Amino acid sequence: MVKKILRPFAAEAPLQVILFIGHHKAGSTSLQDFLARNAAALAQQGILYPFTDFEGMAHLAAAAGGQRPRGALPVNVREPHNALAFRMLAARRKWTLPGYHKLLPGLAQMQHAIQQQIRFSRPHTVILAAEVFANFGTYGTALIEELAGGFPGAEFTVVATLRRIDDYLASWHGQRLKFGHRVKALRRGGGEDYFRGIHFDYRRMLEAWLQALPEAQLILRDYADVQAGGGSVADFFAQTGLVLPKGLAPERRENDSLHRAAYEIVLKGNRRLPPEQADRLRQALARQTPRLKLPASSSVELFGAARRARLAERFAPVDAWLGALDGRAGFFAGLDGILAERPVPEAGACGQLLAQLETRPDWCGGDADLQAIAALCAQWAANSAQQAGAG
Repeated sequence: MVKKILRPFAAEAPLQVILFIGHHKAGSTSLQDFLARNAAALAQQGILYPFTDFEGMAHLAAAAGGQRPRGALPVNVREPHNALAFRMLAARRKWTLPGYHKLLPGLAQMQHAIQQQIRFSRPHTVILAAEVFANFGTYGTALIEELAGGFPGAEFTVVATLRRIDDYLASWHGQRLKFGHRVKALRRGGGEDYFRGIHFDYRRMLEAWLQALPEAQLILRDYADVQAGGGSVADFFAQTGLVLPKGLAPERRENDSLHRAAYEIVLKGNRRLPPEQADRLRQALARQTPRLKLPASSSVELFGAARRARLAERFAPVDAWLGALDGRAGFFAGLDGILAERPVPEAGACGQLLAQLETRPDWCGGDADLQAIAALCAQWAANSAQQAGAG
């Protein structure tokens, strides 16, 4: 469902609030980075990407003074609405704030900061972009209603980008590994651990938003179409109809994914090493893998035929529900692709990675424990290749 938001608005037109609610690993970080880098220029055009802490305000003041940031933005600047969402979840659902969002104000201060930016900027459109909003639906409508209550009289548009479930789980599982989580391999049923939550059941993610904001316009996008349309930034502005000013800082690629050839190494490191040492392993692999000759990450098979069949069976009702929102039989084109195994076995890709690391003895700074994890994975890769050959 897509509504084009026409410009310009009449002076008396209600405030338009666009809520990008995810999903994870669907281009959200690149979109947030673009909006944060260009916040001052966008505000001059009546489009407000509001900040929620002093770091964000300092960034906005510098940008208004003509300063352009160099390098990566601090996470509180780039993702102010993820910070807001985490604050809301912590206050209402006893979530723990993640360590990378440091020195955040209290929830009331964050909400007040947004309200005052609206008061003084007088925008026609406010954009809140946070994949962490995807978690709100797990708890019914209360958090969504609280968020929307900060914009009395506004008209809402809810934007969500979704990936076909096998692609999504492969990417999200890698993100969890990247953050140091201890998880099961997808080939051993790690994907089935997501069946009851928002990372598999997209209806659970979305339905509460439709209930809390029944008059909102819904823009539901397939990530494959987003990529074909030029990426998350181009697609977001094309779908919402917002007009961009000239001279903006270009989109940057952010939050690069862990290469799937490294999943097993990181998995074993997260499970067997102390957290700081496991983090060094992840950083070492992140530095090395772009320099190696590896198969495309997307070509590496992580599930196996039986697991894929289980995913397809369980996901079919979710896809049917999504399709019904737009009057279609299903949402994702080529849903049978879930059953198609990727051409490169995970063990084979891991073996290629490790064989190349052996030619770089300093890849882990001589850490014997990291080398031991690599040796353990090399043995697993060799055994898997032997079993496949025997089969």
